[in-house]
Amino acid sequence: MPDIDTKTAWVTRLCIGACACVALLAGCASTPDALPDARYDLGALRIGNASAGALPPPPVKVLAVAAPRNLETDAFAYRLSYVDPQRVATYSDSHWTMPPARLLTQRLRDALAARGQILSGADPVRAVPLLEVELTRFEQDFDAPEQSHGVVDVRATLTQQGRVVGQRSFSASVPARSANAAGGAQALAAASDDVIAQVSAWLAAQPLAAAR
Repeated sequence: MPDIDTKTAWVTRLCIGACACVALLAGCASTPDALPDARYDLGALRIGNASAGALPPPPVKVLAVAAPRNLETDAFAYRLSYVDPQRVATYSDSHWTMPPARLLTQRLRDALAARGQILSGADPVRAVPLLEVELTRFEQDFDAPEQSHGVVDVRATLTQQGRVVGQRSFSASVPARSANAAGGAQALAAASDDVIAQVSAWLAAQPLAAAR
C-alpha cells in the first residue's frame, strides 16, 4: 500500500494534468472573433454580362483614382453620426489592405476592362478618352449604435483631346450586416460596386469620338 507522501504526490500530478487538459480544451474551443489587426479588401468583383450584340466601347485611359490625404492611408474610417456627425474616427484594430483609392482603382479598371479595352496613365496613347475619378468619401456611417451603412462618393471627369466631355458626381450607400468593421467592409465593397456600375453606365452613354 502506498504511503501518504506517495499518494499525495500522485494526486497532485493528476490534478496538474487535469488542469492542463482543461486549459488546452478551452484554448481550442475559443474563436478569434476579434483579430489583433484585421485586414480587409473589397472581395471578389461580380460583373454583369455585357449586352449581346452591343458594339464594343472605344478604348479609355483610366487614371489612378485620386483622393484627399485622409484616404491615402490604410486607415478604416467610420463616423458616429448619432453622436457627432462632423467627427470622423478610425478603427484601431482594423485596416484596409491598401489605401481606399488604390482599392477603388483596381476595382474600377477590372470592371471597365470586362466591357472594353482600357489603358493606364503610363500608356503613351494620347487621343483616347481620359477618365479621371476622385474619391471624396469612403467610410462606415453609424446612424445608431447597432445600425450603420457604407458610403462611397466619387466625382468623375471624362475628357478627350483636352476637351471636357462630361463630369458628374456619383454616390452609393449600402446597409451593413453588423455594426463593426466586418460589416462596414462588406457594405463598402457593395457600395463601391454600385458606384462603379453607375460610372460604367454613364461612361457608356457619353458621345466619344474614335481615336485617330
